[in-house]
Amino acid sequence: MPSENKTVHVIDDDEAMRHSLKFLLESAGIEVAAHESASAFLAMVSKVEPACIITDVRMPGLSGIDLLARIKDRKLDVPVIVITGHADVPLAVEAMKVGAADFFEKPFDDEALLASVRSALSRHERDHQRHAERSEIDARLASLSSRERDVLKGLVAGHANKQIAFDLGISPRTIEIYRANLMTKMHAASLSDLVRMALVAGLLDSTGDTLRPA
Repeated sequence: MPSENKTVHVIDDDEAMRHSLKFLLESAGIEVAAHESASAFLAMVSKVEPACIITDVRMPGLSGIDLLARIKDRKLDVPVIVITGHADVPLAVEAMKVGAADFFEKPFDDEALLASVRSALSRHERDHQRHAERSEIDARLASLSSRERDVLKGLVAGHANKQIAFDLGISPRTIEIYRANLMTKMHAASLSDLVRMALVAGLLDSTGDTLRPA
């Protein structure tokens, strides 16, 4: 069974359009789940992690705009592509302002829609990987002792062992031991690897300035 977090969810009250979109996406090898209303989708979304949503902007009950608001309230980080009729383009523009990633006016170009969906899926996969990596790095950081964190702070600030030893009032040899333990706990193969993890974890900004304590 395909992974749920790579599924595109199609939401449209128009059965013909729903089936058409499902056929288009499945023909391109994309896993699809179809829903006849925004309410039906929201009723089951807690059980899955959507990779992308395609929704009509104008539907009975909850509209596409309403759906975007609910997604934002639930803090779901998922790209939403809006489908609109010509008369509803202002609604699609409003949808973009409240978080839609893209919109297509009916009749839309199949290849353009597929390209947008593939871009959304690629972004979702990258975001998913970054989130997993950040969680893993945070867990490693939590395993460090307070002294190991002090050494980490010195290392990512670019200080040599002797400088860190002077700042902490301990011997360079002791710093070497803390540094070795730190590298092991962080699963860092090199100092550059350690700095990259610090950037991912938000300990540094891109200029090298420390943002928060390790």
